[in-house]
Order: sequence, then C-alpha cells, then structure tokens
Amino acid sequence: MWRPKLMQIPTALEALPGRKEAIPVEPEHFVNGRNITGPCPPGLKEIIVGMGCYWGAERLFWQLPGVEVTSVGYGGGHTRNPTYDEVCSGHTGHAELVRIWFDPAVIPLEAILKVFWENHDPTQGMRQGNDVGTQYRSALYTDSDDDLEIAKASRDKYQQLLSAASYPEITTELRSNVRYFLAETYHQQYLAKNPNGYCGLAGCSVGFPEA
Repeated sequence: MWRPKLMQIPTALEALPGRKEAIPVEPEHFVNGRNITGPCPPGLKEIIVGMGCYWGAERLFWQLPGVEVTSVGYGGGHTRNPTYDEVCSGHTGHAELVRIWFDPAVIPLEAILKVFWENHDPTQGMRQGNDVGTQYRSALYTDSDDDLEIAKASRDKYQQLLSAASYPEITTELRSNVRYFLAETYHQQYLAKNPNGYCGLAGCSVGFPEA
C-alpha cells in the first residue's frame, strides 16, 4: 500500500514491521573483493555515516588509504531488514548509511571524521540538497561510547567553524551501537558499477582542522 513520505521519524509503533529474514546480498565488495557481510574483522574498527544518498558517500570512503571495506545499508530507525523502497517511504525511520571498516593504525578515526564533515552539509535536517526525506539525514554512528565522545568533540569543533561562516546548527544524529542492515546488492558500490550514476555530495566549503 502506498504511503506518503514522512518528514519526521516515525515511532516504533508507527513504523513498518519489516521481516525476519535478511535481504540477500552478494558478500564480495565489487571493487576490492573483500567480504562486506558479518561483524567487523579483528584488528579493524567500524564507523557508520549518513551523508544523504549513500552512493557517492560510499565511493568517497572506499578510496581512502586504510579503509579496508565499505558497504551501504540502513539504520537508525525501527524496521527489521528493510527494503530500499520501504526506507524511501520514510516509514522505517532508517537513514541511508555507509558502514566503514578501517585500520586505525593507518587512518585514525579523526581523519575519517574530517572527510565526513567536509563532504556534506550537516545542517540541513531531513534532507541533503535536493534529496528530501528522513533517509537523507546526516548521521554518525559509532561502535563504542568512547568513539562517540570523539565524534561529539569533532562536531563541536566543526560547529564553531560553521557558525563563523554563518551556517546554522548541526543537525547530525550521533549515537553508538546502532543496528545496521545491508542494502540490496544493486546499491553496493553503485558508482563503481555505474560510473556516470548520480552523486549528490556537496559540502559547505568549510575545512575541518587537520587531526
């Protein structure tokens, strides 16, 4: 049944129920062949980011030295194992996300955060440019409370710079230990499969200080 798109996150009772079974996903990263499924591999760290449409955001991170694996998916809402169409309806509460597994000995969390802040506009609420809806909100989900504190400190630092440039308050959702659901294979590494595909990334032209 068609439902109108929401501009606020539904409650758990309002959200679509989803399904028990995970959406089938090809396990190999299209670019580097590594496994994108399961838990974060030993020796690596995980962070999950929402920057609007996940296609361009994923490409941004898989190119970084020290980033071992990326994938796209959904999280931050209520619906179990959602489909792309369900997320786009706004009735799941989920955001479009990129999960990043990185080697902290090669690239520290602060460097990941610098790329995150500089490459989208974190002040736009439930949208990113022309992409409108709750699934396009800015989000930053860590796998530990310690990393969440680092993320919050980076937000506060960037807010000072944005305020000086006359931008409004950052609306980024910051949480730890958020459940993540892989998106359909079609969306994984989309811009490697479709080099001329849509990329909506656009930052604020305000640099973040070096880590």
